[in-house]
Amino acid sequence: MPTISMFYGIIIRLYYFDNQQHHLPHIHVHYQEESAVIEIPSGKLLEGKIKNNKLKLVEAWIEIHKDELMADWELAINGEPVFKIDPLK
Repeated sequence: MPTISMFYGIIIRLYYFDNQQHHLPHIHVHYQEESAVIEIPSGKLLEGKIKNNKLKLVEAWIEIHKDELMADWELAINGEPVFKIDPLK
């Protein structure tokens, strides 16, 4: 489960071969004790919970990096190495 980005205490990960449960492109987001699964490219919360202000930051980051995220998603579901994505600044 590679970490593709970190910002403001938020860790963003993609899991390899992770298209069975949700059947949608998504990322795994971790902040302190909270974790969530968020859809790409909509930013919709699919599972879990995360503080609303952190969710807003992740949604903005997804909007900025949508194309890179989709490219990494395709790599990850095929078991190929993914690329790091710039953090939110």
